[in-house]
Amino acid sequence: MNSTNPFRNTRIEYHILQSFPVTCLNRDDVGAPKTAIVGGNTRARVSSQCWKRQVRVAMQDFGIPHGSRTKLISFLIKNACQEKGASEDQAKACGDKFEQVFIKKKEEKKPKKAKEGEDEDMNDTTASNQEKTDTLLFLSPNEASIIADAFAAKNFVPDAVITNKDAKKQPKEIADLLSQFFGKTDAYDIALFGRMVAQAAELNIEAAASFSHAISTHKVSNEVEFFTALDDLSEEQGSAHMGSLEFNSATYYRYISLDLGQLWSSLSGDGLEKAIEAFTKALFVAVPSARQTTQSGASPWEFAKIFVRKGQRLQVPFETAVKAKDGGYLQPSITALTDYLIKKELLAGSLFGKLKEFTFGEDAGFSIDNLIKDLKATVAEVQ
Repeated sequence: MNSTNPFRNTRIEYHILQSFPVTCLNRDDVGAPKTAIVGGNTRARVSSQCWKRQVRVAMQDFGIPHGSRTKLISFLIKNACQEKGASEDQAKACGDKFEQVFIKKKEEKKPKKAKEGEDEDMNDTTASNQEKTDTLLFLSPNEASIIADAFAAKNFVPDAVITNKDAKKQPKEIADLLSQFFGKTDAYDIALFGRMVAQAAELNIEAAASFSHAISTHKVSNEVEFFTALDDLSEEQGSAHMGSLEFNSATYYRYISLDLGQLWSSLSGDGLEKAIEAFTKALFVAVPSARQTTQSGASPWEFAKIFVRKGQRLQVPFETAVKAKDGGYLQPSITALTDYLIKKELLAGSLFGKLKEFTFGEDAGFSIDNLIKDLKATVAEVQ
């Protein structure tokens, strides 16, 4: 990172408490709510990847420049080429050529020999052989446009742009076209959540935002809902379908760290305050989407401590599970959170590096808009 970066080692830390009723916010491989063992107790858990995606998608509603993270890169390049005047066939050829450099096909497997009496179609692996790998590429609209310009300059002849016969060297050719984006980007979500391109490390972007797995501040045991469904047209009595779903309810602790130095560097010093505003709004509104139609969980922040500070990151482990008090887990969770942060600030002394501290949820006159305004003002003072 550049030594002249005014935000070097400066971050915004969000410590959020959020209570949800009967929900299954994030499912495991058998459809049950995810859990973790913390301090010897089973806790409810929502993975960092789950909430990160919801935040990234929510940011798009706030008018920020954003990229597309997909395996279907061919469509992005195809559309960009058509905007530059390519025909349908030319654009598709360019898109396919670009995509195959980064998104490889799965290796073909020899079909299993059908057992006697078994339909051979059941062992047909043709469809799976044509699937792409799980590699995703994160591109901004400007990057797609630059690639399309390169194809346009060569009359949309793909091999005139990607000329190397060695497939391992082709990513470097494309990376060189995007050299102005080495270590930086114009898409806020790429700057915040990072990008890794294994075949062209020059295009890697270090993520400015770090998310912990959200965990319940207390012990949780998953419960089971038994349900039935009736057939509207059947004259027979009884259930047409029966099943069961696991669920829980919990007060979650969420920790998010936003490295302002990395964000400033990735955005080339442009748009930092806009990115902070969109990111904070998205943190506030984003909720995991699992089973929202049958076990709605639409609960906002209950309480939050937000720091702007320099120094080592500080996450609250909630190693000791809180016990219900005054009707629930929220109040003891607030006490445990604030007491822990106060103690760690005292122990860290000058190394805590606090520039500003904000409390959300206690004063009804301090809205999320007030928080964002004060965060932006603090960042402006640092610069």
